[in-house]
Amino acid sequence: MAFTLRRAAGTGVATLLALSLAACGGAPEEDTGGSADSGGEFPVSIDSALGTAEIPERPERVVTLGQGSTETSIALGVVPVGMESYEWGSDETGYMPWIHEAVTEAGEDLPAQFTGAQDIDFEAVIGLEPDVILAPWSGITQEQYDILSDIAPTVAYPDLPWSTDWDQQIEIIGEALGQPEEAQGLIEDIESQFEEAKAANEQFADLTFSYIYTDGPGTLGVFLPDEQRVAMVRNLGLTVDPVVETLPEAEGTDSAVIGLENADKLSGSDLVFTFYTDAETRAEIEAQELYASIPAIENGAVVAAEDTSFVTASSIINPLTVPWVIERYVPLIEEAAANAEG
Repeated sequence: MAFTLRRAAGTGVATLLALSLAACGGAPEEDTGGSADSGGEFPVSIDSALGTAEIPERPERVVTLGQGSTETSIALGVVPVGMESYEWGSDETGYMPWIHEAVTEAGEDLPAQFTGAQDIDFEAVIGLEPDVILAPWSGITQEQYDILSDIAPTVAYPDLPWSTDWDQQIEIIGEALGQPEEAQGLIEDIESQFEEAKAANEQFADLTFSYIYTDGPGTLGVFLPDEQRVAMVRNLGLTVDPVVETLPEAEGTDSAVIGLENADKLSGSDLVFTFYTDAETRAEIEAQELYASIPAIENGAVVAAEDTSFVTASSIINPLTVPWVIERYVPLIEEAAANAEG
């Protein structure tokens, strides 16, 4: 059964998740982490930049690292037993809201959370007894991968850290879970949602944008067109400022570090998308003369959400974030577009 999410959110997501789990043989027994049976053949071998994951049989206990793997696994009817925590993007529940909504409203157990990033809690991962560890969009190192692979087959990124395209990530997870056809269905449904959003917001078609970031005063970086947060905006119908295509990539970042002295390169961007860690940082960055002189910044044609959950969701394209983001993004873009020149 293809699990589809067509502009669904909240209860709709949870309902579809419940249907997916039921169609795949019912809800999992306690602490199994869920399972889905849909035609993939095992064993499966998945190559990555860090090694090859040999998955002998259909995984039931899934652990996720990085971004997006949790959501895609859930959308395929397999609720992970554990996931890397992400406090900055979580709400008062302690979870990222779209994950909490989908799992709890479907009546499933929430994944256990553990420390990830540079300080992976390997003991916690061992205690979860995973059948597979999914990290195709992450920054795990070779050393971390080697340790994780001793715990369970580990699926890392195919090329560079944090550079896997969103559809490629879904394909990889679908292969790991033995559900390649369902994974393709998820990709097609996301594409359909984006097409619907474009059709409903034709006013965005003539707007160019750049998605920028800073690492403190004096710095300026620009995310490149295929980076997931840029792809999210581009797929809503806006056009990446052509200058972005000319900027050199900083290896492994899907971005270009141009420095604040080159802020004038962004003079052709109708809108600027960005984010700040907090209000104090925002005030400090916006007080810089060169930064403030970027036309979109000067005009107030800026999309910079203060909700960290939204910033996180809009940075990752997957079956749960897309419907959650679209309905929230459109009014923010409309407000910024009203301030754009021309």
